[in-house]
Amino acid sequence: MRAARCLTKAAPDQSLADHGPAAMASRGLTYPFGETVPDYGAVVEIVPGVGWTRQLVPGSLKHINCWLLEDDGGIAVVDTGLNLPHTSENWAKAIAGRKVTRVICTHFHPDHVGAAGTLCAQHNAPLWMTRGEWLTARFLVADVQDAQPAEVTAMRRGAGWNDAQIDDAAKRGWGSFQTIVSKMPAGFTRLQDGDRVKVGAGEWRVVTGAGHSPEHACLVDDARRLMIAGDQVLPRITSNVSLGVMEPDGDPLGEWLASIAKLHALPEDLLVLPAHGEPFTGLHARLERLAKGHRDGLDRLAKHLQGEPKRAIDGSVLGLATGETLAHLRHLERRGRAVKEDRDGVWWWRAA
Repeated sequence: MRAARCLTKAAPDQSLADHGPAAMASRGLTYPFGETVPDYGAVVEIVPGVGWTRQLVPGSLKHINCWLLEDDGGIAVVDTGLNLPHTSENWAKAIAGRKVTRVICTHFHPDHVGAAGTLCAQHNAPLWMTRGEWLTARFLVADVQDAQPAEVTAMRRGAGWNDAQIDDAAKRGWGSFQTIVSKMPAGFTRLQDGDRVKVGAGEWRVVTGAGHSPEHACLVDDARRLMIAGDQVLPRITSNVSLGVMEPDGDPLGEWLASIAKLHALPEDLLVLPAHGEPFTGLHARLERLAKGHRDGLDRLAKHLQGEPKRAIDGSVLGLATGETLAHLRHLERRGRAVKEDRDGVWWWRAA
């Protein structure tokens, strides 16, 4: 790979320029790197001054992609992985003695912001986020309670959880966010939609989205045709869009669909650098598929609600599925296609 000051050495084939014939295509997307991915702690060069590394995420996600940007006096890190021992070890390898000049987090989820506080403290570096994401992260780090909040119990009962399922979840207490997220800095540098952020020789335009999180920041380098997409556009999986207890009357799916439409105005030829999966081109095709998937799901759900009222969740699915199902039902309700009935604290839904 070509020498780049911010990147550690890797095998000669780990460079975008070397991958033409190895590129793969699937469902309207092209993956310029083929099957090449960086090992944990290693760095692959995307273009000069932009590096790609991965951090391990336990569970089905398996990894998060993190990005290293050549900056004046060192490197800027975009997204960090969880606050776990192996994360620190891998960052030490990826950084290779360089100074971290700033830490940029696309949104508040633990796999993106977990190690941010540690990196900021180690390098005396500022944290850059949107206000909505920073405030949410700060709140969740502090929100540790022995008992499950009454509002959470009510939402779970309303969604169709039975008493045993509610009690089992309640035994785990409330507020595990801080177990995998390091202490956040007391202050931050605010990112806003439309900002242009200079990082070394590059300039990144901030494009925000919502639905998966409150004020997710994507970064677009128009000159180099790059987009750091976080979880706002993923190539193979669909980001979770959930209705939660923090904003029980919200319409996150409506915000998500509006964000898809907004991102569709970006250039089609951007190389998208997602948080999970591999870098790809074909932004518009992926956005159209994401939108169609949700709209088809809404149509199926609306049809399912015909006849007798239905509960949102039965005994076969819980957890994230609860929030996602409620998000779709709420969107149908907002669009006048569904009606919610409260029967002694349990919600039943029918077609409008």
